[in-house]
Amino acid sequence: MCGGKVASEKMKLVISVLILQLCFAGFHIVSRIALNIGISKVVYPVYRNIIALILLGPFAYFLEKKERPPLTISLLVQFFLLALVGITANQGFYILGIYYATPTFASAMQNLVPAITFILAALLRQENVNITRIDGLAKILGTVASVGGAFIITMYKGPPILDQPSETAGGNVLEEGTLFSSKRVQSWTWGCVFLLGHCLSWAGWMVLQAPIVKKYPAKLSLTTFTFFFGLIQFLFIAAFVERDPKHWQIQSSEEIFTILYAGVISSGIVISLQTWCIQKGGPVFVASFQPVQTVLVAGMAFVILGDQLYSGGVVGAVLIMIGLYLVLWGKASAETKIQIQHNDETLTKHLLRSNNKGQECHGEADIP
Repeated sequence: MCGGKVASEKMKLVISVLILQLCFAGFHIVSRIALNIGISKVVYPVYRNIIALILLGPFAYFLEKKERPPLTISLLVQFFLLALVGITANQGFYILGIYYATPTFASAMQNLVPAITFILAALLRQENVNITRIDGLAKILGTVASVGGAFIITMYKGPPILDQPSETAGGNVLEEGTLFSSKRVQSWTWGCVFLLGHCLSWAGWMVLQAPIVKKYPAKLSLTTFTFFFGLIQFLFIAAFVERDPKHWQIQSSEEIFTILYAGVISSGIVISLQTWCIQKGGPVFVASFQPVQTVLVAGMAFVILGDQLYSGGVVGAVLIMIGLYLVLWGKASAETKIQIQHNDETLTKHLLRSNNKGQECHGEADIP
């Protein structure tokens, strides 16, 4: 009976993580569709963050009334910087990257995030690396493989794997014969560079968030403040970049759908579902499903958008995935060893304490 319940909970967790990756995959496709129908690259994230703020704000206010520490100027500055990295730079680089590249390679490049996070955490001494142990070597080799895969995707496109009559990129249909033109290759390279900036921002956001969460443990409120300052920053950028009122008007049901998906699904439901999955299975378990998202995006982009698959991108994506698993395995192995060592030390202390108590009682019993 107990075993069946555990299996049921495990299956529920696996299904939830797969739904999470499907939602992420859908966001890549929806974002590309939004750009193809002409939504502004600045207006899109502004509306997305407004919806996310409206969704999360009430929950943060009512659910964390007793958990929220008092706000200080120092905390507000840290929230602002966190938003600059995690919202403005992260979303800005992403939307530019997917404009010049494809949803498939946006998802493939995101497999770099664990490796980049590991590098930043190691530089800031938040992560210990012991090159004399196999888990330390796995982390380093995984990082090298991931970076090498990203380099291949950026610098080498390769021949197409499956033939498509045309390719949609940045809202423009490119005729056959122009796929390998210097202009197209340059656009592709810029797309990969922007996506790399997106991964760096995402990883930096997670690393910077760690010490802030210790000072301000109300996570929903922290996320809400981050969205708020990110929205302010995007509005500031829009004041200089997007002054035409027509670009702010929603003119079709497709635009409504893409904006609602980005705000409700990607920034609202996904955050809640991801938090639940991490609580139940741990961050390593959830991150290990990231390559599933890449496969889903590749299939959806090929069928829905007609995006082409190239050999260089596939080779790079495989290297990134291998690197991802090496980093995750190394981290999980190190955490397991630390836990075993901690348990052994606790058991030793308990045995010593019990032994000392036994000797004391034995000594008292010998007294006539």
